[in-house]
Amino acid sequence: MAKAATSVGRAMSSSIFQEARTFSSFSVNDLSKAKEFYGQTLGLRVSEQTEGLAINLPDGNSVFLYPKPNHTPASFTVLNFRVEDIEETVDELIRLGVRMEKYNQPDLKTDETGIHRGGQGPTIAWFKDPAGNILSVLEE
Repeated sequence: MAKAATSVGRAMSSSIFQEARTFSSFSVNDLSKAKEFYGQTLGLRVSEQTEGLAINLPDGNSVFLYPKPNHTPASFTVLNFRVEDIEETVDELIRLGVRMEKYNQPDLKTDETGIHRGGQGPTIAWFKDPAGNILSVLEE
């Protein structure tokens, strides 16, 4: 037994996930609203699956959205989109009826369109999906 405890305490390394196919997931409270928002409003490829929705992202990755009746929106950004022109992207989102989040905190201020510029991080703007999950666009 002492030998087993010793091996558990040692730093170990594994290659078990080096070939694994991965995806991220988060919950929504209404799959039909999510399908419309991600598929029509944002123009992403959405495929229905028995357990939820697969959002196929342009870079080959995917995100899985699953229904959760007692869904609570994430209090952090769950999905980021890198874009070449943030002003053009934000204008398009607003034209599509998406409301940009606006912040006026000492360490986080956005302009009238919802874009945070300068500071320690990237030029970025946040918005929410119909379930209240936070998404962002940031300029490359």
